[in-house]
Amino acid sequence: MHISDEQLLKVNDEIQRLINSDSFYGKKYREAGITGVRTEEDFLRLPFSEKQDLRDAYPLGLMTAPEDEIVRIHSSSGTTGRPVIIPYTAKDVDDWGEQFRRCYEFAGITKSDRIQITPGYGLWTAGIGFQNGAEKLGALVVPMGPGNTEKQLSMMIDLETTVLCATSSYALLLAEEIEKRGIRDQIHLRKGVFGSERWGEKMRARIKNELGIQIYDIYGLTEIYGPGIGISCDYDCGMHYWDDFIYLEIVDPVTLEPVKDGEWGEIVISTLVKEGAPLIRYRTHDLSRIIPGECECGSKFPRIDSIMGRSDDMMKIKGVNVFPKQIEEVLQTFTELSSEYQIHISHLDGRDTMRIYVEADGRADFLRTAELIAAKVKSRIGFTPIVKVVETGVLPRSEKKTKRVIDERYD
Repeated sequence: MHISDEQLLKVNDEIQRLINSDSFYGKKYREAGITGVRTEEDFLRLPFSEKQDLRDAYPLGLMTAPEDEIVRIHSSSGTTGRPVIIPYTAKDVDDWGEQFRRCYEFAGITKSDRIQITPGYGLWTAGIGFQNGAEKLGALVVPMGPGNTEKQLSMMIDLETTVLCATSSYALLLAEEIEKRGIRDQIHLRKGVFGSERWGEKMRARIKNELGIQIYDIYGLTEIYGPGIGISCDYDCGMHYWDDFIYLEIVDPVTLEPVKDGEWGEIVISTLVKEGAPLIRYRTHDLSRIIPGECECGSKFPRIDSIMGRSDDMMKIKGVNVFPKQIEEVLQTFTELSSEYQIHISHLDGRDTMRIYVEADGRADFLRTAELIAAKVKSRIGFTPIVKVVETGVLPRSEKKTKRVIDERYD
């Protein structure tokens, strides 16, 4: 995916914004002698932006527009280090709403729908992002926010909600509760828009089948507006992203060199029209790939594949680099398992140990299944984990993001 002349002009405008302000990146660019870009080669010589930069700029060092033009701040949901604060101008908020409106339209959601929003409000971008886009669309919004499953379900029934917006973890929890209570015939949902965490095919299938809905994968991050910068369509072959608002590259996470379209790597994003806190070549650490060619849906907007994981969620165990997705891909081959799993890593008696907890219903032979999983995981990653099979429903469910990996070596 090459940067177009129009995108280059927009990147150049963003760089001028940064240089003309006294913001964190403005100072960095001036010190580095960066005055702008005219060619793709110029662009590829620009330094990457990193999460640590954003923490170092705390609290308002990223602010590039005059303060009297800033109307809102958001903060990332990360739990480590200083928070990242992103300022937004009124135009930024409006642009974000426009991108989110497109997401709803791509998912076939209309102003006749009733959209129940369960992600958190406040500093986190999720709840307010889903709401902003729904209001631009003209739909009826049920702004529930997170938790209180009892009330979520009663409002869903009484208001005849047609669209559910949630993390995939909470969508699964709601699906299980609906099944448990035998109230599916009272639910009017037809579509679900889910994001903020990676979710595998087995989890997708469970949510889709148990709720009887079409599901869409939405993409975004607080540093770049929030959720809504991309979404899957009815053909479910990757996520379209809005290349008039962002330029997206895929780079090798080790060498940081661009990879060819179709190859997996780390997503790097440059904003094209952001005023409050422009970011150029921001390393997201999300792993995906550009899907070459046009989508069957006919849209000209380019696509990336579903997020495979993060370049920084790699676990080093017994000297081996392991990604959660490798374990998940093995587990998905066992039809008797539910979609839920947990990986615990500990250090006992001078060596690392990996324990994998999975769920199965009573029809499975738990001991035999555990042995088969352990053997298959060993053939994939090179060492044998301890596998424990438990009853479906035993592993924790989450109203937010599900914690899949618990590394007890650093507790």
